[in-house]
Amino acid sequence: MRAVVFEEFAGPLELREIDRPTPREGQVLVRIHASGVNPLDTKIRAGRAAHARVQPPAVLGMDLAGRVVETGPGVDGFAVGDEVYGLTGGVGDLQGSLAEFAAVDARLLAHKPATLSMREAAALPLAVITAWEGLVDRAGVRAGQKVLVHGGAGGVGSVAVQIASARGAEVFATASGARAPLVRRLGAVPIDYTKVPVERYVAEHTGGAGFDIVYDTVGGAVLDASFEAVRTYTGHVVSSLGWGTHALAPLSFRGATYSGVFTLLPMLTGEGREHHGEILREAAALVDEGRLRPLLDETRYGLATVAEAHQAVESGTADGKVVVDIEA
Repeated sequence: MRAVVFEEFAGPLELREIDRPTPREGQVLVRIHASGVNPLDTKIRAGRAAHARVQPPAVLGMDLAGRVVETGPGVDGFAVGDEVYGLTGGVGDLQGSLAEFAAVDARLLAHKPATLSMREAAALPLAVITAWEGLVDRAGVRAGQKVLVHGGAGGVGSVAVQIASARGAEVFATASGARAPLVRRLGAVPIDYTKVPVERYVAEHTGGAGFDIVYDTVGGAVLDASFEAVRTYTGHVVSSLGWGTHALAPLSFRGATYSGVFTLLPMLTGEGREHHGEILREAAALVDEGRLRPLLDETRYGLATVAEAHQAVESGTADGKVVVDIEA
């Protein structure tokens, strides 16, 4: 089969022929139609993501959408011909999705939302699972709460806005002024972080009480701002990029709580993979109910132009999630 391989960190991406995998116990062989490109892919390739534990030579690509062409022993719930999507590889020793086929742990998959194309479905898995683990699993988002999403126009942020809104919360999201119309269409009240300081938007939107849930998808100084924006006693801060050094005093003085999200953990350890499939099934239902849609960059890429797709992500010029077409 054809696949895109990198031989060394910071080295080129090469399109070549490699052996087509055979599904083992609990795996299905997926004919990949589309592969999502994430910022983490570019960091892995550059050698700046030790937590992903990738050892070249390797095939990158975490998100996929495709069709089951073979099932291994012990697989229930999937059959040849099923359209599926999932966060399935590209980290640890799991083959990535920038290839024509992948042998995938069936626990990491769900049936593709019926109302999405393969390209659209491939844009969702990492963002959906990261947003869901933070909002639903850690913070228990529910109706009547006020939720602040930092980076509401980004990949994880845009999905987090929609999930919180679908679960009945009143949602606010930081974004640049130019992205305010998009944030509003997603279902959130936009906050221009370039112009409005934390204390002002906390006062304006919560009467100074703070937000019930603050989801930081940006990291760094934004996580520090999150500690200042959360509600006293009952508030919960969640971050998918809480890797820096931070003063916890603002959080402690509010008696609030914090949770980190590390979406790759089930893929790296093998533990908890069933829950990834469960989240994707829940997300597919939201999609087919019209309450969740991916933001997709319109530029088309194929296996021969993966380097250009990576460049679009690295440079920040993409308008939405970048997806590589593997098979039309």
